[in-house]
Amino acid sequence: MLSLEDKKYLEKKGISEETVEFQLENFRKGFPFLRLYAAASVENKGILATDEAHRVAFIDNWNAYLNGDCKVLKFVPASGAASRMFKNVFEFLDGDSDVPETDFMKQFFKEIHNFAFYNSLNAACVKNEGEDIDTLIAGKKYKKVVENLLKEKGLNYGKLPKGLLEFHKYDDGSRTPLEEHLVEGAMYAKGKDNHVNVHFTVSPEHRPLFESLADEKSRVYAERFGVDYDISFSEQKKSTDTIAVDMENNPFRQDDGTPLFRPGGHGALIENLNDLDADVIFIKNIDNVVPDRLKPETVEYKQLIAGVLVTYQKKIFNYLKKLDSGIYSHSELEEMIQFLQRDLWCRNPNLKILEDAELVIYLRKKFNRPIRVCGMVKNVGEPGGGPFLAYNQDGSISLQILESSQIDKNNSEYLEMFKNGTHFNPVDLVCGIKDYKSNKFDLTKYVDKNTGFISYKSKNGKDLKALELPGLWNGSMSDWNTIFVEVPLGTFNPVKTVNDLLREQHQ
Repeated sequence: MLSLEDKKYLEKKGISEETVEFQLENFRKGFPFLRLYAAASVENKGILATDEAHRVAFIDNWNAYLNGDCKVLKFVPASGAASRMFKNVFEFLDGDSDVPETDFMKQFFKEIHNFAFYNSLNAACVKNEGEDIDTLIAGKKYKKVVENLLKEKGLNYGKLPKGLLEFHKYDDGSRTPLEEHLVEGAMYAKGKDNHVNVHFTVSPEHRPLFESLADEKSRVYAERFGVDYDISFSEQKKSTDTIAVDMENNPFRQDDGTPLFRPGGHGALIENLNDLDADVIFIKNIDNVVPDRLKPETVEYKQLIAGVLVTYQKKIFNYLKKLDSGIYSHSELEEMIQFLQRDLWCRNPNLKILEDAELVIYLRKKFNRPIRVCGMVKNVGEPGGGPFLAYNQDGSISLQILESSQIDKNNSEYLEMFKNGTHFNPVDLVCGIKDYKSNKFDLTKYVDKNTGFISYKSKNGKDLKALELPGLWNGSMSDWNTIFVEVPLGTFNPVKTVNDLLREQHQ
């Protein structure tokens, strides 16, 4: 199926023949659905709900940790283009009507003064059209306004990533999501040396724009918050691209005969994460930011989940030291089992038949893994992955974040679990990626390669199937120790459409 020329092409891209064969097999077989035990909830203890006393204790633990010799980093996936954000606006621009007819576009123009990018857009309109926004609207030149928002002659927002758009208005100007993440970092991820480390994953074409803005703005916020920023960038590796196939599951050929490869989705970022050196890493999407007046709640719960991480991690490290010393009692092993099952929700029905020596091997394997704490918000109908207790290949049960495509909709019991799930994942994670000896884990070894997503696309009028790698917080972290913590809905404020910026949370 792969010619000699194909193999040379793969070599140039840094993709092994075995990897492609594995991906082709995934297309042929599809991905198996996961076996579910239950939807995780506060009621079944799969999600940890904290009271005020616990929150204070966890936050104190985090602040104490920051005063030690540790490196903390914020990891922000920021390569996503904003084009989907403006889908409705593009439809208006390309449509037959010259005046807004949908509720979406009527709201857009009615409240246009409330967008943080209004002044920049107004200046672009004056420069390119000789009239300001209000004059253009009065003259029913709505599409001129939209052209200056989306097209290269104006703000070019139709082709820029979300991270570079003006999201929030302040008395001294407006801020982009990139800036809001810098501010957040100073508030909950500042080490004792006043260092703030932030890493953005970006697309190659936008990297110079990100670097320029970060260089300019980091100096402003460094002075304002009394910190030093270390800002770094990376791009999704070409070696993580996945092969596309035709409807017969054969490699999709481009016009020049070479097989088509496509970006592997956010699951490819496990490679970027694996390249970083830090003790604790926060992960949060680029568009989930709020203005300063709403940041206190976000900061409190970021400190909370980080406090949960370092508290549980300390206990795990102590257990591992004891196991590695070889000095432990049977009752101490039982205590470890209790912690593994009750607090880390990692359960295995076969444990009772294991001898102590086998039990030690099992406990060490389960404890000696990367750890993540994930904030979970109550389900109010927003799209997103859900928290579940699922079976693993070794027969154990553990906490997993699943997307709807990973659940067998023909299984009525599983469908009921998914529909009635109480919480969903807003992509609010904090991770520990080193062992108790401060050695980095190889994160690529903890990926469930039997998870992934197949979608249907087209190129040059021909249908094709595309493959996404196991999602970053789904299958890519499948074999991590996982803790789910309930966080308030106010910490989740994504911007999916431009009109979301008109919500009270972004004003």
